[in-house]
Amino acid sequence: MKVVILAGGYGTRISEESHLRPKPMIEIGGKPLLWHIMKIYFYYGCHDFIICAGYKQHVIKEWFADYFLHNSDVTFDFQNGTDEITIHDQHCEPWKVTVVDTGLDTMTGGRIRRIQKYIGNETFMLTYGDGVCDVDINELIKFHQAKGRTVTITAVIKEQNKGVLEVGNDGLIRSFREKSTDDSTRINGGFMVLNPQIFDYIEGDDTVFEKDPMEQLAERGELAAYRHDGFWQCMDTRREMEKLELMIQEKRAPWMKWETDSD
Repeated sequence: MKVVILAGGYGTRISEESHLRPKPMIEIGGKPLLWHIMKIYFYYGCHDFIICAGYKQHVIKEWFADYFLHNSDVTFDFQNGTDEITIHDQHCEPWKVTVVDTGLDTMTGGRIRRIQKYIGNETFMLTYGDGVCDVDINELIKFHQAKGRTVTITAVIKEQNKGVLEVGNDGLIRSFREKSTDDSTRINGGFMVLNPQIFDYIEGDDTVFEKDPMEQLAERGELAAYRHDGFWQCMDTRREMEKLELMIQEKRAPWMKWETDSD
């Protein structure tokens, strides 16, 4: 099953990093966030990726163009007046990566529509290029198939990070307490599975996938939620980037299951 990753936005909320490169190319643990997302899927046997690029899309293309070389042992032989390159050992994942320039200002729905020709009439997976998760992809796919709906999203828990107030009609605070898990809500965490019928819900470049298409799907009973109670974290801010970096350094990064299995 193909995996589509939305990686074309500006990343304005982490602008101190994204002014040089797309947000999915910001590195944690020495590798772009995009690489981490792809490794999550690859852990479950997925190897065919379509990257919906836009802002600074050349950075993504150039990184993959150099990836094989940077992960191989090579000999450069100039002795005969030619540039002979011999590849010895290479350590790349057996990925097929299609990077598509889906436009600079195209909305999320429009980006999905632009890669339709690479999907064909197949069910595919979709996620955002700014979040990692330890969701079981195989179980997610089984759930989608069992429900038989057009789209399944992974519904993750987004905890509140502020104190909780109870305010009366007179404007006075009746109670104050720290946040708890009871205050958490379910949000769309990405890691979706979509049937090809989804393209019928997207009109063009200006379509925001999370608005009209999602609302129509919900009204028609075609939107399913796979509840995930495990780890999920987006990277919208520098603080969140540093949090993920620290988790990697301390070897407690739940999404990096490939590292755990190799220990």
